Amino acid sequence: MIGALQQYAAVWQDERSVADQFLALLGDPGDPFVRERVAGHLTASSWLVDASGKRVLLTHHRKLDRWLQLGGHADGDRDLARVALREAEEESGLQGLCVEDRVFDLDRHWIPERGDVAGHWHYDVRYVVHAGDDERFVVSEESHDLAWRDIDAIAEDDAADPSLRRMARKWLQRRAAEPSDV
Repeated sequence: MIGALQQYAAVWQDERSVADQFLALLGDPGDPFVRERVAGHLTASSWLVDASGKRVLLTHHRKLDRWLQLGGHADGDRDLARVALREAEEESGLQGLCVEDRVFDLDRHWIPERGDVAGHWHYDVRYVVHAGDDERFVVSEESHDLAWRDIDAIAEDDAADPSLRRMARKWLQRRAAEPSDV
């Protein structure tokens, strides 16, 4: 994980301070892979793109009441790409998903107090997950709804979550750099 974070910081140099926060978390004596670490812990999310690469599957998150990417807690699993894939499968019902092993995005965000769970930091490591041809999803109990959203529209939507806009712009930048199928 340390190598992946260092590689991320080398590619996204303007996000070095965020990567440094994640590296500091990994150096902390408390286990950052378990949610019981109340000062903050690692989570993993999916930038779940359709086969065309033009849309992303988002969840209207039940607890946070916002449109976000799919994801969840590591719960002791140190392979965060595997966590991102598992969460995408569980929260969407989609089969045949494929996760890239390279970190796509990092986001540290505050989760407010809820019931007997104190407010805490999520250190979210995001991975690109590719959907197959079957895009029929199933809404899980973690969501109000799921929807395929146009990535171009998210990148330009000032009302969208800032981290979603950042990921949309990264995705579009990446696609623009890929050779076209001519």
